[in-house]
Amino acid sequence: MRQTLRKAGGSLVMTIPKTFIEQNKLSEGSQVELVLSGKKLVIEATQKPKYRLADLLAEMPAELPQAEGWDTLPDVGEEQNK
Repeated sequence: MRQTLRKAGGSLVMTIPKTFIEQNKLSEGSQVELVLSGKKLVIEATQKPKYRLADLLAEMPAELPQAEGWDTLPDVGEEQNK
């Protein structure tokens, strides 16, 4: 597939084919990984990590650290009005 580079500000830009966008479920704001290898540029769609609550909870320490004195601090901000 051949693309024509266009000037945009101080950079050159090209479009990403619609089929690649749809295939990888990309949209505006999606991030891609660019891999440079000599004269080659590879664009790789990255996946957002998917977390499971059970896995996140398993990584928690058995006992959470306690911050001494936090509950005796004076009210600040909006909680003063409640």
